[in-house]
Amino acid sequence: MSALAFALVIAAAITHAAWNIVAHGVSRAGMPFLWWGAVGGTVVWIGVVPFTGGLGTDDVLAFLWGVGVSGVLHVVYMAVLQRGYREGNLSTVYATARGTGPFLSVIIAVLVLGERPSALALVGVAAIIIGVVAIGLVDRGGADRSRRLDPGLMFGLLTGVAIAVYTIWDANAVRTWNLSPVAFMVGTMLLEIPFYSLGVRGRWAAVRMLGRTQWRRIVAFSILSPLSYILVLTAIQIAPVALVAPLREVSVVLVSLFGVFALKESRPGWRLGASAVVAGGIVLLAL
Repeated sequence: MSALAFALVIAAAITHAAWNIVAHGVSRAGMPFLWWGAVGGTVVWIGVVPFTGGLGTDDVLAFLWGVGVSGVLHVVYMAVLQRGYREGNLSTVYATARGTGPFLSVIIAVLVLGERPSALALVGVAAIIIGVVAIGLVDRGGADRSRRLDPGLMFGLLTGVAIAVYTIWDANAVRTWNLSPVAFMVGTMLLEIPFYSLGVRGRWAAVRMLGRTQWRRIVAFSILSPLSYILVLTAIQIAPVALVAPLREVSVVLVSLFGVFALKESRPGWRLGASAVVAGGIVLLAL
C-alpha cells in the first residue's frame, strides 16, 4: 500500500473513532439520530462539492446510478444493524459485523475485482480482523447462551454482508466512473433522507427534541462521519479494497483504547492485547 493511501485510511480511522466518541450515547436514539446525521451531513458537505471536482464525471446518469444504489445499500446496512442491536447482544453484533465485513470485502475484491494483495499483506489483514473481533467479544460474557442460535451472531453476519456489499459497490463506482468522493458521499446521504424520514414518521417531536438538546454532537457527527468515509473512498481510488477495508477498522481499536484509558472499561489487558494484534497487522500492511 502506498504511503498516501495508508495515511488516508489511518486519518479515516481516527476521524471515525472521533465521531464515535463524540456521539457516544446520543447515537442510541436510533432513527432520529440517523435522520439528523443524513440531513446534517448533506447540509455541511454539499457546499464543498464545487471545490472538490464537482461530480467528478460528465456522465450524470452514471453518478445517479452509483449514489442511488449506494444509498439503498447504506440504508439496508443501517436497518439490519439497528435490528441486530435490538435482538442480540451489542458486543456480539458489533464484533461479528466488523470482522465479517472486511473479511468478505477481501474475498470479493480478490474474486470480483481481480485484486492480488501480497502474502505479507494478507497476513496483516488476518491479524487486523482477528484483533477487531477479539475487541468486540470482550464483553460477550453477558450474552444469553441459552439459545441455540444467538440472534446477535446472525444479525452480525448479515450486517457484515451488508458492509461488504456496499464497500465493493462504492469502490467499483468511484473507480469505474471516476466519481468525486465528496459528491458521492453527499449524493448518498441526500438519498438516505427520505428513507429515514419514513423511519421517524409519527416521531417528529423526538426528532426536534434531539436536535435542540444534542445539536453540538449532531454537528460534530455531520462533519466527521462523512469525512471519514470520504477519506476511505479517496484511498480506494489509489489502493486495493482488500487492504483498505480491513485497515479502516483501526477505528475500533482507537475507540477501545479510549474506553480503557478514559472510561476505565473492564478487562483492559484483553483490550490492549487485541489492540496489539491489530497494530501488528497495520505494520505488515505498511511494509
